[in-house]
Amino acid sequence: MDNDGMSLNKYISSAGFCSRREADKLIEQARVTINGELVLLGAKVYAGDRVDIDGEPIKSTVKRPIYIAFNKPVGVTSTTDLKDKTNIISFINHPKRIFPVGRLDKDSDGLIILTNDGDIVNKILRAANNHEKEYIVSVDKAVTTEFVQRMSNGLPILGTTTRKCFVRQEGSRRFRIVLTQGLNRQIRRMCEYLDYKVITLTRVRIMNVQMDNLPVGKWRYFTPAEIDKMNQLVVASVKEDLEITDAKVSKKVKKSR
Repeated sequence: MDNDGMSLNKYISSAGFCSRREADKLIEQARVTINGELVLLGAKVYAGDRVDIDGEPIKSTVKRPIYIAFNKPVGVTSTTDLKDKTNIISFINHPKRIFPVGRLDKDSDGLIILTNDGDIVNKILRAANNHEKEYIVSVDKAVTTEFVQRMSNGLPILGTTTRKCFVRQEGSRRFRIVLTQGLNRQIRRMCEYLDYKVITLTRVRIMNVQMDNLPVGKWRYFTPAEIDKMNQLVVASVKEDLEITDAKVSKKVKKSR
């Protein structure tokens, strides 16, 4: 814990007691004290402070953030449901509690991120953040110039039109594509719209994290440089989201006048 302290709800959540939202409710119900004093929402905890809930002390077990890059094989499901025998958590068998960031279809392989950092997950999954995801895809027939153009300019699927994206032919029946959105089975649906069938689909990059030579079924921890860069990207994207939201609100206010 640094000299600036930690917000009380985060402290309680990090101790594994409950979620931040539930912690806020406990604080509002006057069930939480710091050093014996009742506190309000927004209070901070500093090194050496004692936090009690209903008169019982809780100990901070602030989790060290874990960031894992995993080369998921085909057949592994990106779910935390342990009842599913193909679940990603049992496959990796990490000693700490982690969860996947987003999804990668069971019949697709490649890079997926797992972490115990709930804050960064929410930021990465924001639809407006435009975080890049890169894939190598092989299909059942020859990739043409028309196919590349139509894929890159957006296609109507799932009641919307896909965003324009980078597409490049990599072989007679293979192409590379970079998406900034995550519609359900998006690449497969885009290919189906153009009467192509996906044979293999491999994700090779998420934002600044690349799979490189990581073998299928293996995982590695992020490097410090990868962690720093990802944090920079999500901070920048949150700022962008706020600017977009402010612009939308301003536009609505003008229309209502």
